[in-house]
Amino acid sequence: MTQAARDAASAAGWALTDIDRLIVHQANARISAGVADALGIPAERVPSNIAEVGNTSAASIPLLPASAAAEGRLRAGHRVMLAAFGAGLTWAATTLVWPPGLRPLS
Repeated sequence: MTQAARDAASAAGWALTDIDRLIVHQANARISAGVADALGIPAERVPSNIAEVGNTSAASIPLLPASAAAEGRLRAGHRVMLAAFGAGLTWAATTLVWPPGLRPLS
């Protein structure tokens, strides 16, 4: 995932230091921390809800931004890196800028 994240940042024209939030597939907390560490992204920029919801696998990608936005940890204009892996040793990463007005349904 780290190389995919580097490639996605490069394709977006971002330096890794430009990333405001790293949203990582949450199979376990060590993976999120390891990816963030390898990319040099501080822990406070890596939201996590694994303690509350457990291993949500690739569903972390939509679930975690929704909870981070609801809690105010993800705001309009934040540069976000999404990275995930799956069965069969597949992985991917992409970038986005969190849009204004996008809020989880209540």
